[in-house]
Amino acid sequence: MAYLPKGYVALERALSKLGVASRTQARQWIEAGRIAVDGHVVRDPLQPVIPEKARIWLDDKPLLREAKRLIALHKPRGCVTTAHDPQGRPTVYSYLADLGVHVVPVGRLDFATSGLLLLTNDTRLADRLTDPRTGVVRTYVVELRGAVADAALQAWRDGVDDDGERLQATCVELRKRSGRETTVIVQLAEGKNREIRRLATAVGSEVQKLKRVAYGGVMLGDLPAGQWRDVALDEL
Repeated sequence: MAYLPKGYVALERALSKLGVASRTQARQWIEAGRIAVDGHVVRDPLQPVIPEKARIWLDDKPLLREAKRLIALHKPRGCVTTAHDPQGRPTVYSYLADLGVHVVPVGRLDFATSGLLLLTNDTRLADRLTDPRTGVVRTYVVELRGAVADAALQAWRDGVDDDGERLQATCVELRKRSGRETTVIVQLAEGKNREIRRLATAVGSEVQKLKRVAYGGVMLGDLPAGQWRDVALDEL
């Protein structure tokens, strides 16, 4: 797409930022002639607009900016953090049918990971929470196979190199250790891809269960798997 002047975004992105639709759905609306900008039907999803100034209508009704929402979902194991999955696996959006607003995930939890997933219709908030410079702490309960030595856990604290990337936990607290398994509480300040699983592999261990229990000040608590709740911004 051509460079856009400051303040302008593509129309499909403007609709997404309003929190009323995903980019895919917005593109479908535009190409179907259902969207008008400043009184004129627009069929080009890449039409430049200034979201704060443009009068955008859908089917002759004005689209108003949705109230900012931040929700906490207890993501179960066995679903992916996307709207659609090419492999046909269930997605987290199947648990949000009654939400009534389009939201985007704040970071990701992989297919086998459960626990706290934040979602919001405020893309600026999502970007801020996932920006490594912000350093928002994520807390996990990790069950590792076998008796993991203290030296291996210390390596997590000191940091390890994996495929040219530095991986490091900000805090590792041993909760239980036996011949069968080791349970630790781990905190990370960045959301690197599969970081805890890669840390485990780096020290010759394996993650059996992984659950996120907190994101910043937002706690999973006793929220049942597959359920969600609204989050007050001061919880962060």
